[in-house]
This record gives sequence, C-alpha cells and structure tokens, in this order.
Amino acid sequence: MKLIRNILSTIVVCGVLAGCTDLDETLYSSVGTQNYYHTALDVKRVVYRPFEHAYWTVTQFHTPQELTGDQLITPQRDGWWDDSGVWRMLQYHQYDQYAPYYTHIGGMWIAGFQGVGECNFVIEELARLNPNDFGLTRADFNNFTSQARALRAWFYIQLFDAFRNIPIWTDFSKSLPKDIKQAPPTETFRFIEKELLECLDPIEQKQSLGSQSNVQGRWTKAGVAALLVRLYLNAEAWIGEDRYDDCAKYAQRILDGEYGPYKVEDRWDAVFDWNNDTSDEMIFGFPSSGGYTYWAYQQETHWCTVPHNSNKYFGDIRCKAGTHNSQFACSPSYDLYGKLYNYELGMTVNKFRKYPDDCRMVKYRNLGNSRREGMFVYGYLEYQEGGKTQRLTATGQNYTIYIRDAVGLFHDLAPTQWPNNKESNLSTGDHNSGWHFAKYPFYADSDEGQLESDYAEIRLPEIIYSLAECKLREGEIDAAAKLLNTVRRRYYPEKNYSTVLYAPEGEAELDMDEMLDEWGREFLAEGRRRTDLIRFGKFSTGRWWDKNPDADDHYQIFPLTTQVLNTNSNLKQNPGY
Repeated sequence: MKLIRNILSTIVVCGVLAGCTDLDETLYSSVGTQNYYHTALDVKRVVYRPFEHAYWTVTQFHTPQELTGDQLITPQRDGWWDDSGVWRMLQYHQYDQYAPYYTHIGGMWIAGFQGVGECNFVIEELARLNPNDFGLTRADFNNFTSQARALRAWFYIQLFDAFRNIPIWTDFSKSLPKDIKQAPPTETFRFIEKELLECLDPIEQKQSLGSQSNVQGRWTKAGVAALLVRLYLNAEAWIGEDRYDDCAKYAQRILDGEYGPYKVEDRWDAVFDWNNDTSDEMIFGFPSSGGYTYWAYQQETHWCTVPHNSNKYFGDIRCKAGTHNSQFACSPSYDLYGKLYNYELGMTVNKFRKYPDDCRMVKYRNLGNSRREGMFVYGYLEYQEGGKTQRLTATGQNYTIYIRDAVGLFHDLAPTQWPNNKESNLSTGDHNSGWHFAKYPFYADSDEGQLESDYAEIRLPEIIYSLAECKLREGEIDAAAKLLNTVRRRYYPEKNYSTVLYAPEGEAELDMDEMLDEWGREFLAEGRRRTDLIRFGKFSTGRWWDKNPDADDHYQIFPLTTQVLNTNSNLKQNPGY
C-alpha cells in the first residue's frame, strides 16, 4: 500500500467533495483549532490534506485543456453529448458567449484557489507549531512547509496558465480572495519562480532507483525542479520572456541525477499501470486506490474515453466507477469519402500511423492478471455473454458499434462503407465516430490492479522533451533528436529504428512542426495540449478538423466567469471578453 495513501485514508473524502464549489467557504473550520494537534500523524493529516484536493482538481483543468486543442473532441452522438453546445464552445474557442455559466472554466478558478487557500492554511499552521511537541524535527517541518509551498506553486502554475491575470494570495488568516486585486503577469511569474527556488534546498530527495513508492504523492527536489522546467519552458508565451536557457539548465540537472535518480521505462504503459508507484519514470504522481480515491478514472479525465457500456468489453461489469461513457475521442483523420484530411494539426491517430508498428496502436485489450496491451480502442468491441460472442451496441440505438477514425452518421454501415451524408462536424457524429483510447488500464473486476493506477502528473519524458525543445529552438537539431529518441525507442521494434528514429540515428526528420507532433504523441490526453499549442504559436492561428483560426489571440487565456467576478469586486475581466 502506498505511503501517502495510508495518511489520506484517514481523511473523510466527503470533505473534498463538499468543498469544491464555494469560493467563500471557510476552509478547515473543523480542524483549525488550538487543541487539534496531539501527535505527529495529526500534523501530517493537515499537511497532506491539500494534496487530496489537488488530485481532484486535475478533473477540472483536464477538459478545458484538451477540448480547446486539436487532438480530442466531444462530438454529438445520436443526441448524446450536445449539452447545449458547451463542447462546441470549447472546440470553436467561443468562451465569451458561454462564460457566465459554463462550469468548467469557472471550476478551474474555484478549484485552484481553494487549493491555494488550503496550502496557505498549512503553511501558517506549521509556522505556529513547535515540531518538538510531536516528536518531529525542524528539518521535518521545513520539508512539510516546502511541500505546501511547492503544491501552492503547482496550483498557481495551473491558474496562471489558464487565466494569466490572477491574485497572489499567501496569507490565509488576514486576507481572502475577495479582498485581493489581480497581479500583473510578470509579478505572478516571479512569485512562482521564487517559491520554487526557495523550496529546492529544504525539500526531500528521492534516494535510489526502485524507491519511488517511498515518495509517491509528495514533492521531491526533482518534482520542484520539474515545475521550474514547466515555468521556464512557457515563459515566452506567458510573459514574453525567453527563459529557455533556464529551462534547459534545470532539465539537464534532473537528467544528470542531481535531484535524484530517474529513468525512462522500457515499457510505455508501465508508468500508467496499476503498480506505477514503483515506476522510476514517475517524478510526481497522485496516489490512487479503488478503496479510496481514483480520480484518474473519473469522467473528466479517463473513464469517459471509451463508449458507454465498454465495461462489458473490459470485464469491469460490477466496477463502482460505472459503465463508462463516450465523452472523449480522437479528432478524426478521414473525411466521409474515406480520404485523409490534409490538416497540419489534429488528425490524431494518423500522427501515430506516421511511424509503422507503434506498439501503442495495438487495439486495447485486457490480458488478465492486471496486464493489458495497446492504447487505442477501435473497430468492433467483442465480449462473451451467455456463452456467445457478442458485439457492443449503441445505447438507445441498438446498432452494432464499429469505431472509426472519422466522424459521421455511420450507424449500421459495414466497415468498408461510407455514409451518403458527407457533413462531418461536432453536431453530426454517432457512437461509431472517433477512435477512443485507454491510457490508464481498465482492468476487470477480478484483477488486483483495478482502479489502482496513480495519476502520472510529471513523467521523466516531459523533462527530456522540454530539453529537446530548448535545444531545437537553439538550432541544435541532432542533440534534440537524440534526446527524443531515448524515449521513442520503446514504441517501435528494433528492426524499424533506421526509419522511425530521428536523424542522425535514423531517417526521420525533426523540425518544430514535428516536435509539436511528438509532444502530442507522447502526452496524448495528459492535460497539456492547449498549453503546447499556445507555446508553438498554433492555438489561435492553427486550423484542424471543424476548427478555423481565431479572429485574434485573446482566447489563449480564459475569461473570468460571472460567478467568479461576483465574488470579488476588485477582479477585472480578461482582455477581449
């Protein structure tokens, strides 16, 4: 059992759910008393409470990050998933007309600042307590404080990326978000940078390969350095400052082992598997367990990346997480004549097809004993029922599902047939439309690993790809290529290396467009696509399936919803809205 899970299991999960919608709520009213703390465990419970909330907020940021980008879509499916057009609003970058009531955008702000508040509370509590009263040391408390500051910086990076013009709130007892004005973006950037730099020294460090489970769910030196890498990589897009040299510096230090030992897994799915708390590719992950929290498997992240009733295909018929749903699919590669589109962006599956024999392209299926193969879900989904082989049918429609890399009204058409209606957009799909995917495994009820995969928030390949991008921007193409190849080798058979690896180690060519494509392949559905598109200058100007370029670039940051603006008269709406 994972270390932090033992702590989190003592906390009432309902407290998380009850506190996720009200920005004016007084946090910790039930624990912020002078007589609450009696043991070291009492202190640890309070320190790690914000981590539980942080894990939940992943579900709030994921959808706006992915559905505004070019890789994932939520098409209407025979009347399902229209929801008054909110998914089209994200796809078409039309936030302004929906901003007053659209919950995901407001949810990012509320969830993020609740997390900031919880971290502020922990920092203040630790400052007034004496570690000796609990059999702890000053070094323990310094690490706890750094944990809270690093997590607060993580919240701020999320909020800063999404909204840019945000308040800096650090004093839980003397101020509330409704009393604070927004800070200029450069000031917020400097604040986050200072917090992370000051956390590096006192925070703990992973000691050896094979010991990730000892620190899973806690910030380490490598985790803090990885947040600096994120901050510096996006500095030019966020505040107009080129900080790629700083990004490269900290990325190289992580790769050199200066902040602890890490390595890329030989198997691509090991870092997403049920026992990924032991993965040395994991730099920071949120612990999951079927018995406690498993938000990596909630609707807004990965549970709804496959058709409704896919539990029959996976064998998780009794799983308490439900029967799945088809919210997310891959943006299509083919039109309704069966021909490839010619978009520079999107065409998600075809980007993977570019390099033959990619092991991720194998059709997902469970192999038993908490093992699986493949990442994509497509074609017919067959399962055994009543001693017979059955195929999954569309709920409420009763046609057999055959999942295609296209969006249209296919219904019962044979796999080789195409519909007469050639209109393909978010409003014209059915349950056959768009390849699905299973990045985290959906193991059967009988498997030990069901719902056990931790959420991989920071993986070593992010550091490798960040350094490669920095080198590519400096014209060091060969160095960038060799870095990327250290990860890409695991996806292809060795006999293909001469064609699939980037030159000079293979024949594949690397440039900035290919770099963006490779970010997309490696980090599909990991909640970062919008950020990457903005950094590459493609978010507003790019064109992909059912998405034309924006009139201007103000959609690169989200608006403040009416609900958020009404909580604080000092808040000003973001430019352009």
